[in-house]
Amino acid sequence: MAVFRQPGTVLTDHTFSVPLDHADPGGERIEVYAREVVAAGRERDSLPWLLFLQGGPGGRSPRPLGRDGWLVRALDDYRVLLLDQRGTGRSTPANRQTLPLRGDATAQAEYLAHFRADSIIRDCELIRCRLLGEDGQWSVLGQSFGGFCALTYLSFAPHGLREAFITGGLPGLGTTAQEVYRAAYPRVENKNQRHFARYPQDVAATREIARHLREHRVLLPNGGSLTAEAFQSLGIMLGAGTGSHSLHYLLEDAFVPGDGDRRLSDSFLSAVQGHLSFAGNPLYAILHESIYGQRSVSRDCTGWAAQQVHLGHPQFDVDQALSGDGPVLFTGEMIYPWMFTTDPALAPLRETAHLLALREDWPDLYDASQLAANEVPVAAAVYHDDMYVDAAQSLATARSVGSLRTWVTDEYEHDGLRVSSGRVLDRLIRLVRGEA
Repeated sequence: MAVFRQPGTVLTDHTFSVPLDHADPGGERIEVYAREVVAAGRERDSLPWLLFLQGGPGGRSPRPLGRDGWLVRALDDYRVLLLDQRGTGRSTPANRQTLPLRGDATAQAEYLAHFRADSIIRDCELIRCRLLGEDGQWSVLGQSFGGFCALTYLSFAPHGLREAFITGGLPGLGTTAQEVYRAAYPRVENKNQRHFARYPQDVAATREIARHLREHRVLLPNGGSLTAEAFQSLGIMLGAGTGSHSLHYLLEDAFVPGDGDRRLSDSFLSAVQGHLSFAGNPLYAILHESIYGQRSVSRDCTGWAAQQVHLGHPQFDVDQALSGDGPVLFTGEMIYPWMFTTDPALAPLRETAHLLALREDWPDLYDASQLAANEVPVAAAVYHDDMYVDAAQSLATARSVGSLRTWVTDEYEHDGLRVSSGRVLDRLIRLVRGEA
């Protein structure tokens, strides 16, 4: 168990052995890694624990650089545990290099079916008992998908929690993947409209880049294909507070300067690859739609829901846009089947992803009756203009959960926890304590 110091903090590595399938505790086991963070000088203090659940799915926990970000506030009161959810970071990996060792695509899909929120929360409970004892309780902070996990925690193991903080992560309790995307496309279109109103010169830029990609085969530095549709998916940037500005700066350097043949610049292609490659978080793409699967809501498969719903929104069609004079609209937090062809990190997992998209009868992730009777204090930040999580669905859920208070704000976007230097977390802490 390694212990090391950074400015203002002391960090301790923890590794836990957990069952792959919690219904079979004597079967195969995997490892889950977590990093403990405590304020320097308070290592021996009896501090309450705060478990952090990262967004995703498939996102590893933050790698702190001293007392930074929301830790500025958290470490005033808590000993923090940054969890690498199963399959991510330093936990037993699940990616194109390791999954083929499981066997064929069917075996890989069966393995990955154990990587949703229900399994993650059962991991958390084993870890809680190891660190705090059977009767110990801790707090949980869930960002985005981590908030989804927090609701699963409140559904099936509320006895382990003393309080819960959720930022941009209240899901629709009875919402199918198709309904999620039917609500998402209009929000993404609105973000596009705001972007092009702010940067009207980007209308011509997006058209020129998309037309170039239609007429030329363009490869990214990693060998992946940059298609017009892949270019559109840069719109995922529009959900962050400074995302529109960052996207504009990316577009303005797209082509090599000069009067000769127009070529996309190396700097542009390198930056685009950083935004589009799933090499660092393949589970985000593979499991993305499965996080909405629940048999009590629908026993049908998720079936590439984002692609299905896309067909009903022709304003996002590249060729239709190029036939007119408007911008090529960016898409958002959507996963499409073609990504498993264009991205080298996903291509070997294409059949596995397809099997998961066709999987039916997913176990429930939430218990509506338990949530209605919930007595664990909960505070949730709902971002009014959140591009990733629908605010209306979040507020409907908030009304269905006992002991939950919301803070609805348009001061921050989905990344408010990360960029607010602890102000978002402080507001939620004060809500739980009745100070706000």
